[in-house]
Amino acid sequence: MTRSLSPLPTRKVLLVDDDAAVREALGQTLELADLDAVTAGSFVAAKDHIAPEFDGVILSDMRMPGRDGFHLLAYAQEVDAELPVVLLTGEGDIPMAVRAMSEGAFDFLEKPCETAKLMTVLERALKTRALVLENRRLQRQLERGDPAARMIFGTSPQVQELRARVRAAAVTEAEVLVSGAPGSGIPKVAEVVHLMSRRGQGAFVKRPAAGLTPETFEELCHSAEGGSLFLDELSAMPQETQYAVLARLEQGSDARIIGGSSVDLSERVAGGSFNADLYYRLDVMRVRIPSLAERRDDIPVLFRHYVSQAAEQAGIDAPEISPETLASLMAQDWPGNARSLMSAAMRFVLGMPEEVSKAADLGLAEQMAQVERSLLIAALGRQNGKAAAAAEALKLPRKTFYDKLARYGIRPEDYRR
Repeated sequence: MTRSLSPLPTRKVLLVDDDAAVREALGQTLELADLDAVTAGSFVAAKDHIAPEFDGVILSDMRMPGRDGFHLLAYAQEVDAELPVVLLTGEGDIPMAVRAMSEGAFDFLEKPCETAKLMTVLERALKTRALVLENRRLQRQLERGDPAARMIFGTSPQVQELRARVRAAAVTEAEVLVSGAPGSGIPKVAEVVHLMSRRGQGAFVKRPAAGLTPETFEELCHSAEGGSLFLDELSAMPQETQYAVLARLEQGSDARIIGGSSVDLSERVAGGSFNADLYYRLDVMRVRIPSLAERRDDIPVLFRHYVSQAAEQAGIDAPEISPETLASLMAQDWPGNARSLMSAAMRFVLGMPEEVSKAADLGLAEQMAQVERSLLIAALGRQNGKAAAAAEALKLPRKTFYDKLARYGIRPEDYRR
């Protein structure tokens, strides 16, 4: 009886043999062992499958008409020197196999080969390949900077734990549920999970779950093939779409599903408004974002970062931040979390420090309206009251710009010098 391999990040085997009957029999053996068999009848046919990031190993016959196993080995090493090649040899081919090993073959097996021995060698080769690919991924990640450190700010133990959870979620292929209070940055953390995963080079498609139809969900899955699909605020997802998502997860998806929720989904399950089976499928790997009230020590770091961003956006120098301002910020609970702190930073940059301490008392809509109004006024001031130039500086269509001026009662002529 064939034993199954333990779960591996890569399960692909490129099987090369000119004998169709042998190729078919070996292919069935590999599939019974839950491996993804890709077959080729010659060096030329196999060549099309070999690439530097080929996510598998090669199992090839030594003797083939035309270009044989040596040619295949040499080509594979030229493309990727760390791509494992396992060779199948006949009784008289042992000296050739030993030579192949000295030239870089991973291993060789004498035909006919026992299934258990074949699986043992392939398991070693697959684990070796998986390790090589993972090391390369981590190296690329280091070269472009660790997204978890670059995009999730703070030094508190709570944030360090968050980064650890993000990294753990990234290395799995399981579904992920990112949770946190409103304004805590759920979409951003979901994107970090994607960027740090093996799918990080693929698309990151995000969409609010509210109003999502089964048909649109299927289209999004197609757009996110090879990447990740982030569905935010899952509690607002229509019931029929919940069933569609569950069905897709059970069938298997080429897009990794990452869910986001600012409410306790277990309560929605208990109340009957959220599908229990879908909840347990998505809750395989949970990443919880701590609120600002739980990590007050990070508020100065975040505020300085947001002030720098706001100053760059407004086109002015960032003002100095006094210890008293930071102490005042740390004393607040910030129910709006990162979003409200961000709007407070914008007001601070625009010269309204007396309003910063009031930021946590305002609703998100009020805060965003204040920031938008301040940006419009700042742009008009820089452009000497010229509305067209201010609209262009803010990258807004003129009609949209004038609509916003009317909404806030702003007159361009008041800002002409």
